Amino acid sequence: MRIRWRGLELPSLITAEQSTLSPTYGKFIAEPFERGFGTTIGNSLRRILLSSLEGSAVTQIKLHGAQHEFSSLPGVFEDVTDIVLNVKSLVVKNYSEQTRVMRIEKDRKGPVTGADIHTDEQVEVINKDHVITTLTEDVPFLLEMVVENGRGYVPAAEHTPQAQEIGIIPIDAA
Repeated sequence: MRIRWRGLELPSLITAEQSTLSPTYGKFIAEPFERGFGTTIGNSLRRILLSSLEGSAVTQIKLHGAQHEFSSLPGVFEDVTDIVLNVKSLVVKNYSEQTRVMRIEKDRKGPVTGADIHTDEQVEVINKDHVITTLTEDVPFLLEMVVENGRGYVPAAEHTPQAQEIGIIPIDAA
């Protein structure tokens, strides 16, 4: 059976909605499309663009006092699994090509946020108000985070062999 593509409506107008443009977002309109084609092409473009973006992410952590991801720490409200999920939500920017290490050292009761992270001038924490954990007692809390640059999504299993050491928890990077 021969498929005929003549008469197929192709987009003739592509515009950017100026009121929505920001450093992290933009709404672009391509029209008109044949019925059902807009969603298909839009999803494909989104997936390709997201998998091609370069960026920085925390790829592994070392939480002193925790041997593995399923541990819990005295005086810390969240268990290690929740802390890992909160660290994955950190937005960081590594201005260098090298791997960098960030640290949190806190011993006072209360929330631990992105603002508590100690790092050098090469790494910037974008969402400083993001809560990583909450200390319920005055206990020492030490967290080391490795920041690397990359492209697309990298599963935790694909990280360096160093991440296989006991006490080091690899994290998916997106």
